Amino acid sequence: MLTRKQTDLLSYINQRLQEDGISPSFDEMRDALGLKSKSGIHRLISGLEERGFIRRLAHRARALEVMRLPESAAASGAPKTAPSGPVTTLGRPVSMPATDIELPLYGRIAAGTPIEALRDPDATIRVPAAIVGRGRHYALEVAGDSMINAGLLDGDTVVIQDGPNYKPGEIVVALVDREEVTLKYLHQQGTKVALEAANPRYETRLLEPDRVQVQGRLVGLIRQY
Repeated sequence: MLTRKQTDLLSYINQRLQEDGISPSFDEMRDALGLKSKSGIHRLISGLEERGFIRRLAHRARALEVMRLPESAAASGAPKTAPSGPVTTLGRPVSMPATDIELPLYGRIAAGTPIEALRDPDATIRVPAAIVGRGRHYALEVAGDSMINAGLLDGDTVVIQDGPNYKPGEIVVALVDREEVTLKYLHQQGTKVALEAANPRYETRLLEPDRVQVQGRLVGLIRQY
């Protein structure tokens, strides 16, 4: 699944290649997407390359090749405005509303090995308004398989209600030791906090409470087939 900015950039690159036979410069891409710096373009290009949508050609300046376009995109490369796959909120399907909203997409969160969540201020994603309740929300892309038995697969996008509030046993975004972020079930075991995977291959981590900060709880899942 691509973010709106990634889709817009891919469409722009594809259009320029068809018109001029050469990919646009980073300055042109920045201006076309209305970004403030080229660092945002570098992140978007890297994300598209990692997902197999573009390829950088070695030893050539401004050399990008479009490998494929999103299946749901029109021939013109128009960006996708809503997910085509099923949407659930806490495991229950919800109907697709007539309107959707835009949430910040903070990057890939490892559901297997904790990683620092990448907070890209230019990355956003549109989600159905029905899965967002009160308060602030953001989205993360799942990486890894440690939550597979909870129905969270590698490449899924999860919607997170921001904040420290949760109920024991819920799936939360947990910041460990102020430097690594993971998506896990959270339980209390005596005086310890337990971060539990939904895959028997991964051990439950028992930590002192002051080492764990809850940054949000899972409220929705978006999957594209």
